[in-house]
Amino acid sequence: MVINRQRRVSVASPSLEQFFARVSRLLHISPGAATVCLVTNAQIARWNRLYRGKAKPTDVLSFPAEAGARKKRVTRRVSKSSRSPHSLANGNSSYLGDIAIAPAVARRNARESGRAFDDEMHILMLHGLLHLLGYDHETDTGQMERLELRLRRQLGIQ
Repeated sequence: MVINRQRRVSVASPSLEQFFARVSRLLHISPGAATVCLVTNAQIARWNRLYRGKAKPTDVLSFPAEAGARKKRVTRRVSKSSRSPHSLANGNSSYLGDIAIAPAVARRNARESGRAFDDEMHILMLHGLLHLLGYDHETDTGQMERLELRLRRQLGIQ
């Protein structure tokens, strides 16, 4: 589910819903396993300061449903008959948590990187979802980044 709580940047919510459903299928999780909320720069800056100690707006924040969420591994499937090489090892499709995205920050980042705004939003949704699955690029040794890049290639986003 995508909820738009900001008005500064025009966002095609149905397109984001479709993308999220596609990513969910790829990872074999329920499309209802997370909620994406589009928020203002002021709101995401408040949360970034409160939860990460950084006094500025950021592009995406993830809030796991379980306190101290444990890492749920995304692994290669054994079956070659499946078109998707990823699946949640434990098959759990329970609620993972919430993802907050600031479209104004995403728009700025897209311009700076020469990327389309929709692609930037898709990247942020994927990034936030990987955090909800327990991945953390700030503490791992590149696992999250490698997985994210592989998934981006599969999804056709750079």
